[in-house]
Amino acid sequence: MRLALADIAGAAREGLLAMSVAAGLAVMQAMFDAEITAACGPKGQHDPDRAAVRHGSGEGSVVLGGRRVPVTRPRARTVDGHELPLAAYQLFAADDVLSRVVLERVLAGVATRRHARAGEPVGARVDGQATATSKSAISRRFVAQTRTALAELLSRDLSTLDIKVLMVDGEHLADRCCVVALAITADGTKVPVGLWDGATENKTVVRALLADLVCRGLDAGDGLLVVLDGAKALSVAVREVFGANAAVQRCTLHKRRNVAEHLPDKEKDWVDAKLVRAFGHPDPAQGLRNARHLATLLERGYPGAASSLREGLEEMFTVARLGIDGRLAKTLVTPTRSTR
Repeated sequence: MRLALADIAGAAREGLLAMSVAAGLAVMQAMFDAEITAACGPKGQHDPDRAAVRHGSGEGSVVLGGRRVPVTRPRARTVDGHELPLAAYQLFAADDVLSRVVLERVLAGVATRRHARAGEPVGARVDGQATATSKSAISRRFVAQTRTALAELLSRDLSTLDIKVLMVDGEHLADRCCVVALAITADGTKVPVGLWDGATENKTVVRALLADLVCRGLDAGDGLLVVLDGAKALSVAVREVFGANAAVQRCTLHKRRNVAEHLPDKEKDWVDAKLVRAFGHPDPAQGLRNARHLATLLERGYPGAASSLREGLEEMFTVARLGIDGRLAKTLVTPTRSTR
């Protein structure tokens, strides 16, 4: 296809990208005309065997750089009077690309009211005609796209994934608690697999989440390491769903925080230092003994801290007992940091 330089000369003065956009729009119009010609035959030439006839033009819009741009599209009808869809127009007018751009920009931190400013420089004429860039329009598209993405996440088949580790943690948003499940496959890939809404991280919510994962194909028959925060209810839910097939590792960071909440400020530093050394001891059996000894020391003055430390203490050393060390071990014993 040949383009007259005069058709895009104005855009060329605004930069290479604006000139490319002008050329691209001209190419698109040529594609429309070519498709109409293929369906109706050359303009002005009668064809008794034609399947469709030209039917003027109509106003429409296409997606361009995160915005909608108005275009004029040719129309055609079949010989029996039905509107003939224009495949090229349907391709360029599809919302999918626009919605994806909106989602990417918002997730990257671009405010909905700044969406138009973040767009590529497509030329003053095109930019002046653009629509679907207002704050409300961008917000609606973002909500719709995230709703679709969440539905896909919560329905994806897990039977094809070789899942070895399941990390479960709660994220508090306003007055709600979303329990998030993140799987780690045998090759080390992290895959978000579940999101369950509830008022708290209680056993019922987590059990429902885990049961849903099993229904979608999560297989713990060969063993599964489940990494949790410090809540006792979560560990109970894991046992109920997976039984002996699951090994539980509690988050050591949660444990340290929970113990500190039962201590006065003057005692927190030395207790936390001992906990760090105990949880990081190369010999998990010795680390467990050191943690139990610390609980004994705290018993007389701070029984609440001692009780908090003893609860689920053995599950603080599961990763170490499995022989996992290095960076992977740090990831697995602190799910609060790793799932974000």
